[in-house]
Amino acid sequence: MNEYINLTLENIDKEHICCAIGDPKHQQGVNNKKEWIKSKLKDGHVFRKLNARGKIFIEYEPIETAWVPISGKNYEYIYCLWVAGSFKGKGIAKELLEYAISDAKEKNMSGICTLTSAKKKPFIGEKKFFEHYGFKVVDTIEDYELLALRFDNNEVPKFNENARNMKIDNLDFTIYYSNECPYVEYEIKELTDYANANNININFVKIDTLEKAKNAPCVFNNWANFYQGKFISNTILNANSFEKLIK
Repeated sequence: MNEYINLTLENIDKEHICCAIGDPKHQQGVNNKKEWIKSKLKDGHVFRKLNARGKIFIEYEPIETAWVPISGKNYEYIYCLWVAGSFKGKGIAKELLEYAISDAKEKNMSGICTLTSAKKKPFIGEKKFFEHYGFKVVDTIEDYELLALRFDNNEVPKFNENARNMKIDNLDFTIYYSNECPYVEYEIKELTDYANANNININFVKIDTLEKAKNAPCVFNNWANFYQGKFISNTILNANSFEKLIK
């Protein structure tokens, strides 16, 4: 039987958070992520991981306090469900999702939802996996899709109107980001250094409050790229991938 751990205020400082394990360059990002989780536990935030060294976890919380431009009532929102490497194909993703569904039902929630896409994208959930468990598309923005599993007949969550803009006034390359992902901190520093060294304007907008997250001008989980005022992707960039993108 697999052993799982839910992060708490009591154990989070000694537990790893699955991503960037032991990678020195990402330790500030890991620290930022842990502090963010600590601040969210009071909201009902759940980070559940396999008791092993690897990227095997699910993370979710009530939609009312989730840092995404989605509105709803009495739904859980899954930020991330990740099973990587040799742990794939062993039923672990199934166990993690079934735990989240059971947990939501025990809390008398109306359902559970997550962000996916019609076409496969990095850092976005696998649509077919969730559909297998009864999740259905309840809203769309371009090819991004909000999937929900309903437990009752209450209204399903929807993308906020501001998220449908998918554009901003600033024409410079603009990155919206948050501390929800431990890889973000290092990449922001690398991109900042690259921009300064090459005299390139990159506008960084940090999402550091619930209000900012709910009012994001695009689909947003932890990173969003805009170029010439238009949303182009949710892919986390480094200096090399940025250089290739703008050439």
